[in-house]
Amino acid sequence: MQPTNDRLALIASDVDGTLLDDTESVTPRTRAAVRAAVDAGTPFVLATGRPPRWIAPVVDALGFAPMAVCANGAVIYDPATDRVVSARTLSADSLVKLAEVVGRALPGAGLAVERIGASAHDAATPQFVSSPGYEHAWLNPDNTEVSLEDLLSQPAIKLLIRMAGKSSAEMAAQLRPHIGTAAEMTYSTNNGLIEVVPAGITKASGIEELIAPLGIGVEQVVAFGDMPNDVPMLVRAGHGVAMGNAHPEVLAAAAEITAPNTDDGLARVLERIFLR
Repeated sequence: MQPTNDRLALIASDVDGTLLDDTESVTPRTRAAVRAAVDAGTPFVLATGRPPRWIAPVVDALGFAPMAVCANGAVIYDPATDRVVSARTLSADSLVKLAEVVGRALPGAGLAVERIGASAHDAATPQFVSSPGYEHAWLNPDNTEVSLEDLLSQPAIKLLIRMAGKSSAEMAAQLRPHIGTAAEMTYSTNNGLIEVVPAGITKASGIEELIAPLGIGVEQVVAFGDMPNDVPMLVRAGHGVAMGNAHPEVLAAAAEITAPNTDDGLARVLERIFLR
């Protein structure tokens, strides 16, 4: 049965590979569909692996500032006020233990962490911190390089494990038996990068935290995504939608598969559900 807008009360969308096309833009059709749904009374939230400091370009592309679940659920962020509403962190002790696990299971892997301040642009808090030799998976002008000891000395919203030349899926398979339930491990690119957040934290938990004060249940959410870090959200949502370009795990988990992000897949579903 196709969902109808009388039982879906909120839209949650991943950003990269979902809301954005392959030029990192929001197409006019997708922008119009999102705005029309919002103007008709349906809240829209972002659910992304991005840290808060990388939300501003998405806000600019959309033309408004939705609430955002960032860092795979670890942070609730309000871009309209540039305020970190809440943050879940890995303790320094947890980071040390995870680094030891990585050293045994993936020798040679580089480590980095995302830290968090009171806002996305808190100059007092270096937010992306890497150990010597860490090779970035994408352009990152925000990097602060420190010793491994310093890297592990403060709480972080996310630990990043990088190994160039390996796929993220291969890395996850090697790490999973060692990390177990000690933390939540996932990936949003298959380019040799694993993302680790506190145990029990996912995009699904972040959305539930965000919507609870609104009196909206997760079963009233339609959610969109394309990579393994989206699976918990798609499974928990009332209607989980995989993009046509999605990872096989996401395609298997979703209730619906729409067109790719390059063909307005998100807009097509919103138009059908909310804009008839």
